[in-house]
Amino acid sequence: MKNNELNERRLQATPRGIGVMCNFFADRAENATLWDIEGNEVIDFAAGIAVLNTGHRHPKVVAAVEKQLHAFTHTAYQIVPYESYVTLAEKINARVPIEGPAKTALFSTGAEAVENAIKIARAYTKRPGVIAFGGGFHGRTSMTMALTGKVAPYKIGFGPFPGSIFHGQYPNAVHDVSTQDALKSLERIFKADIAPDQVAAILLEPVQGEGGFVIAPDDFMQGVRQLCDRHGILLIADEVQSGYARTGKLFAMEHYSVKPDLITMAKSLAGGLPLSAVSGRAEVMDAPAPGGLGGTYAGNPLAIASALAVLQVIEEEQLCERSRVLGEALVGELNKAKAACPYIADVRALGSMVAVEFSDPQTGEPSPAFTQKVQAHALEAGLLLLSCGVYGNVIRFLYPLTIPDAQFRRALDILSRSLTQ
Repeated sequence: MKNNELNERRLQATPRGIGVMCNFFADRAENATLWDIEGNEVIDFAAGIAVLNTGHRHPKVVAAVEKQLHAFTHTAYQIVPYESYVTLAEKINARVPIEGPAKTALFSTGAEAVENAIKIARAYTKRPGVIAFGGGFHGRTSMTMALTGKVAPYKIGFGPFPGSIFHGQYPNAVHDVSTQDALKSLERIFKADIAPDQVAAILLEPVQGEGGFVIAPDDFMQGVRQLCDRHGILLIADEVQSGYARTGKLFAMEHYSVKPDLITMAKSLAGGLPLSAVSGRAEVMDAPAPGGLGGTYAGNPLAIASALAVLQVIEEEQLCERSRVLGEALVGELNKAKAACPYIADVRALGSMVAVEFSDPQTGEPSPAFTQKVQAHALEAGLLLLSCGVYGNVIRFLYPLTIPDAQFRRALDILSRSLTQ
């Protein structure tokens, strides 16, 4: 089978709404390497969109899933529970940056986690309103599309969306949005759209993912926390992309001087298997009535086995520290490239959550065209990169934190050549 033959079959069999970036098809993978069906090798700096912080097929993950496969694959936790669900919840509760005792509920996808966090917040506060932020991404369900602060391609043709959802400005120094501007935008929402005593939650990503790896300043996080405390609003941190050692800590919120009331996670939680979670203050998590939370596949035992192995790998292989070391090396390479690449407008990073933003050096306008050029040049040389950002002018780096040093160095060499082509 050839890539072009399979691509023709794809076009006939699947709808165009499922956008596909690469014109080759995966055959096998190991750690940070992908091989396509024609035997071509690619260094994977996409990791299934931040799903593989522990790499493709980590031996401990494979062994854990194989062991569970021989026991049982599904009972529906709400019908016949199993110990591993409880164990994973206990381990997450002990690690999550929540004030006081925490509880955790497991689901299947990031969007499910976010949607259930909203349900929990509404049940606890008895309020309808939710404030999210421009540039944020929270999922593709009807509710999470409404929460997402980016129209194309996520919202086009899919409205109307659920009500009582509002968007503030997210601080972004490159685009001249200060912390003060962002906090004022929340006050404007309270004046123009919804009274604060009708708002259940403020939802934010501490580092925006699809929005361009924009990092929330600590003073902004403090301001939001104070606003929430003043008005009895819950603060929800969406860590679906930023969690599980990507930023140099298990959760990005550990970098801040305040804590959220609820936190969502998914992606790298289970090493490639579909699993998500909502953790939060115990009294908040207990607000929904029995039966109000769950799902047929929520907390699948194979995914839980993988997630327990992932936590073990993160700790044993010191992946939080590894994240910081790799991130520093990448940032150094990007900063070095600035002199020869005038399109680089900004380099930003928190651990290995690293991004480079491109703007036209003549006009200062975002340059998605140059971004695509870099991405294409890198892929041709064997390095898979992802773009993001409201303007599509940002490249984000999502390599497995387990990538071997020599392979990481080769990837940086390809990147350097792609930036200065």
